[in-house]
Amino acid sequence: MTLTSTEILLYMGALAILFLTPGPVWVALVARAVSGGFHAAWPLAMGVVVGDIIWPLLAIFGVSLLVEVYADFLTLLRYGGAAILVWMGIRTIRYANKPLVADGRLNAKGMWAGFTAGLMVIIGNPKAILFYMGVLPGFFDVNKLTGPDVAVICLVSGLVPLTGNVIFALSVGKIREFLSSPAAVRKTNLTAGSALVLVGAAIAVL
Repeated sequence: MTLTSTEILLYMGALAILFLTPGPVWVALVARAVSGGFHAAWPLAMGVVVGDIIWPLLAIFGVSLLVEVYADFLTLLRYGGAAILVWMGIRTIRYANKPLVADGRLNAKGMWAGFTAGLMVIIGNPKAILFYMGVLPGFFDVNKLTGPDVAVICLVSGLVPLTGNVIFALSVGKIREFLSSPAAVRKTNLTAGSALVLVGAAIAVL
């Protein structure tokens, strides 16, 4: 394995910050947990995990193909990924007061419905797409990744959000109250947005 502990920890930190930014997954989890309890919410969390593993694989192997054609592409990705993180942070701060709205399609009954809803949320989540496709290659030299490296990246990409989502679903009462408070959502967005800007800056200079 070629990954260093510093690279993995920095990536885990970015994943944690991304999770703490209020978005569609939060709303979907709360909607399902309120209507059917944890039993209805955990299949959605598992659907999200699948998406959180698919996106890194697409990013790693897609970028590897491009690197074979354009040797300097990794350098561009490093600074491009840093710029995207900073942009996401600024956008999160700018729209800190934006209310979170639930999609009724995510609240259908049944385990399979919950799983597919989670997969739908993460596959169509612009925040996730930008992070995995635009930012992940800035953390690692994808041209040098080995099989174990890819496995670790996928494992971390799935486990960090899953841990947060499970805790989220178990704490549905408090989270529901939190999401109904514009001031709390704004404060979280401001904090997460600032952290994203800092991580983006760190990628650019490290």
